[in-house]
Order: sequence, then C-alpha cells, then structure tokens
Amino acid sequence: MFDVFGIIRRLLKIDQTRIDNVIFCLHYKATMVILVAFSLLVTNKQYFGDPIDCMVGAINSHTIDMFCWIQSTYTIPSLTGAVVGEEVAHPGVSNHDVVRLPVINGDDGAREQYTIKHHTYYQWVTLVLFIQAGMFYVPRYMWKSWEGGRVKGLVNELNLPILSSDLKRARMTIAVDYFRRNLHHHNLYAYQFFVCELLNFVNVVGQIFLTDRFLDFGFSDYGPRVAQYTMDSSIGHDPTDEIFPKVAKCTFHKFGPSGTIMRHDALCVLPLNILNQKIYTFLWFWFVVVAIISAFGLLYRLATLTSSFRHLLLRGRSRLASAEKVESISRRCQIGDWFILYLLAKNMDPFVYKDFVNDLSEKLGDKEHLS
Repeated sequence: MFDVFGIIRRLLKIDQTRIDNVIFCLHYKATMVILVAFSLLVTNKQYFGDPIDCMVGAINSHTIDMFCWIQSTYTIPSLTGAVVGEEVAHPGVSNHDVVRLPVINGDDGAREQYTIKHHTYYQWVTLVLFIQAGMFYVPRYMWKSWEGGRVKGLVNELNLPILSSDLKRARMTIAVDYFRRNLHHHNLYAYQFFVCELLNFVNVVGQIFLTDRFLDFGFSDYGPRVAQYTMDSSIGHDPTDEIFPKVAKCTFHKFGPSGTIMRHDALCVLPLNILNQKIYTFLWFWFVVVAIISAFGLLYRLATLTSSFRHLLLRGRSRLASAEKVESISRRCQIGDWFILYLLAKNMDPFVYKDFVNDLSEKLGDKEHLS
C-alpha cells in the first residue's frame, strides 16, 4: 500500500528560503500535491475497492473483468437521459444496434441504431494525473536550476531573529559586498523567473485542453454542467453519467461448442467512477481558478516593469528601514537588482534587513561618490 499521506507531507514541506511567490506555489506545491494525491487515491484499492466488476453468466467473472478493463466499456450518450427501468436498464446502457422505439401509429417494428461511446480513459487516469503533476513542477525545476541557490547564499542565517553580532556583521558584509559588486547584473536572473511565471500560466491553460482531450472533449464545460445539475436536478440528466458512467456494457466474443462465435454482453459496474466524478469536477474549478489567479499575476508582473511601482513594493517590504535610504537604493536599481532585494526582504529578519538597507545605502553612496 502507498503511504499516501506520507508522500503528501513530504511534498508540502515548507522551504526555509523562499525564492518565489504565493502564485508560483499554487502551481508546483498546491496543484502538484492535489494531483499526486488524486493519482495515489485512485490506485489504492484498500480505500475504494476493485475498479471494475462485470456480470455475465457463461464466463468466469475474473476473466471478463480483466478483458473489459483492458478492452474498454461503452455506453450510448443519446440514451443517458432515458427513463431508467423503462427505456434503459441504467443511464446510457442498452443494445446499441437494435433498440426498439415507442409504438407510433400502430407500427411496432420501428428500430433505431445508436452511436456508442467507448470509455478507455479509466485505464490511464492514474498515469495522466501523475504526468500532469510533473508538468506543474517543471517551471519550478527550471527556476531552481537557474536560481542556483543565490538567495539562500546571500541570506545565510540572516533570517534568524537571534544571531550573534559578530556573525551577523560577517554575513551582512558578504551580502552587501556582493550586491555592490554585482549591481546592474541581475536582469537575466529576474527575467528567468518571469519566464517561469509565464510558463505556469501556459501550463495550467494547456492542462485544461489536455484534460478535455483525454476525456473525449467532455471536460471544457463539465464543471458548470455539474454545478447546474447539482442546484436543479430537474433540468435534465446527470452530466457525470456521460463521461463517468457507474454502469456500462462490454462485449466479449468466444467460440461455442460447435465452433461458432458467441457474443456475450456483460454489464460492468465501475465503482471507481464515483471518485473520478468528484476528482474532475474539483479539477475543473481548480484549474480555472489557478488560471485566473495566474493571469492576474502576469498583470502584476507587467506592473513591476515600471520603476515607481517597484519602489512602492520595496518600500512596503522595508517597513522598518528609513524611507530615504530605501529610495536612494531604489533609484539606483534596475529590475534585476530590485528583484534580488525583494527576495532578500522576504527571507531576512525585518530588523536584520533594516541594517542591511542602511549598510547598502552607504556603500552605494560611496560607490556613486567615487565614480
């Protein structure tokens, strides 16, 4: 059995040094953990039992279960809303080739052939969810590789509220000297993070289309339809029965005693689809919310391209420091320098960061005077 909760706890471990923001964490931490948790839960038979159980009298149940799981089951979408117990045995479950229609004008021989829909996705739900989780981590992996531990090296114990004065002075001197020597050389560093933010947005939008294709184009409007049916069940049939039927059919052929081919129609119960219905309803709303938040995050990122907005953000992060010193630093900084300072402010102890700003202001003032 998978240690589901142990894996989730490891994924939720809080990093001591923050090199991104809350919106970034929504992708590589929250969304990835949700997808991994769903993937592991779907595979865990101890919690949800067998994924498929088929019924047919002439064939061993284990054999038909394995066959229908591998081959696929099917339903008839146009009969999903038919009356259960009168027109169909279960929503969308009937013979697809000869279905008798109601008697019209004394003609009781009318028959219609229906289009069937094969359901093969359930064989791949676990794998697809796991791959999607990995795709949400890719921008984070890229950013960690590009970042190279720079912020962690600069912070280097300066995030501790209690630190000896000598060690504090030594660490701060290293950080200030680094920043002074590398002033105006951090733009690439910042733009690499901005690219990863853009990739996050592209990825979550792409996941919506990928899931829609995986579920045979039934995901794009799945969330609103489920919500509408939940609020008013009289408007039609349950939309979850179209994509995740709880009962479906499977056709198995074998040779009879005389060598003729015999057809056996099995009725298959898919208990795992109860979980799949809830998973993909949640994912529809989650993906949409994350995509909207990420879009606003990109607008925020565009605003940071203006120096006045960057100064306001840096001033908000440097509440304990002198406004004049923050302004003197801000007007010398390009966007990459500001980005480094902003990350340091998020990680350093506020009182330590105040001293860092004071020292850096003096060093940059000396540098400007010497130049």
